[in-house]
Amino acid sequence: MNQFDAVLRTRDLSRTHGRGESLVHAVDGVDLDVRTGQMLAVMGPSGCGKSTLLHLLGGLERPTGGEVWLAGRRIDTLGERALAQLRRRSVGFVFQAFHLVEELSAAENVELPVLLAGRSPRTARRRTDQLLEQVGLADRARHLPWQLSGGQRQRVAIARALANEPLVLLADEPTGNLDTAATLDVLRLFEGLRTAGQTLVIVTHDERVAATADRLVSMRDGQLVDDTWMTDHGQPVGGIHGWEG
Repeated sequence: MNQFDAVLRTRDLSRTHGRGESLVHAVDGVDLDVRTGQMLAVMGPSGCGKSTLLHLLGGLERPTGGEVWLAGRRIDTLGERALAQLRRRSVGFVFQAFHLVEELSAAENVELPVLLAGRSPRTARRRTDQLLEQVGLADRARHLPWQLSGGQRQRVAIARALANEPLVLLADEPTGNLDTAATLDVLRLFEGLRTAGQTLVIVTHDERVAATADRLVSMRDGQLVDDTWMTDHGQPVGGIHGWEG
């Protein structure tokens, strides 16, 4: 695989916290390539560095060492303004806790990033209508977050993350606060996004989520310890680096 096949690419990526005896290697020398249109699941025990890796990929944290590339552009060296613009236009984030603006309706939450990207209110409304229809919440557009179920709030959060048609959707434990029915709704939504060619990187403890992915990487102590392609039935194929077989 050459560098132009990867929408996301890291080389010797590291992130440490603390110093001296309290130094923690949250991410330790990670090399990772994520293909366009791939759904990648990242698993591992709590504290192994999964969320930190996701934050580094999306520019929410700065690496201590190594490189992060998005669509052929190195992003870890960007200034704060350029990095914020890149996040707004090229990366969508979904979190376990939803992080919706409680004072805004579902539609207003989805419209907000489109407006912040400098697009017109008409464009924002049209895009919002499309996305709420896509996630099955057109009839909840004017509801405030507290009037929605957990699964509905997460679907609003996913719609918001897709508002600016990002190159990559990054999700951190997106089903962690959801019951079984809501989890299945989100999984069906992710499957539809993958089928449509959206690139997804999903940090999860949920084996149901991992089973829907094209590829599964496992982390331990800040390092990648396994990297495997999956079949359509959630069974592993290929080797440790995920590019064989």
